[in-house]
Amino acid sequence: MRTLLSAVLGACGLAVASAAMVTALPQPVAACPTYNGSPHFGTIALNEGFLPDPYYRNVTAGGTQNIGNCSVPGWGWTARRPDFRIQYNSSGNSALSFVIRSNADTVLLINDPYGNWHFDDDGGQDLGAFLKFSNAPGGQWDIWIGSFNQARGIPAALEISERY
Repeated sequence: MRTLLSAVLGACGLAVASAAMVTALPQPVAACPTYNGSPHFGTIALNEGFLPDPYYRNVTAGGTQNIGNCSVPGWGWTARRPDFRIQYNSSGNSALSFVIRSNADTVLLINDPYGNWHFDDDGGQDLGAFLKFSNAPGGQWDIWIGSFNQARGIPAALEISERY
């Protein structure tokens, strides 16, 4: 009886140890936004004092990446690569604003020239996103236009302005 009980307990212990090993295996990392790669809707160079102001770019909002699972601030759904990129030539004395116009609930994620992440949901009109940077530095600004709910292909417009 003791041999049978030892065999059963030994098998249970082996099963528990095996389960622990399986859960200890590396888990796949969520695909998170990265500024590596070409932006979906292109790149533009803007010089301080650019005209026309605001600059408009038609885009689509949303994506398949849940940024709530990533090490960037915020929540919502974006693409992995940036939607748009600007190379901003500036003295650092101008404000730079980013506005998303859409009939849907959008979110905005920006990686600034210093590598800092910024996020907004509903800071603009209606359910639109808005971020303003006082004394915006020159350099590369990567922009993701996401959606609050899991969706993609949502018509939207990106506005970039130094006036508001």
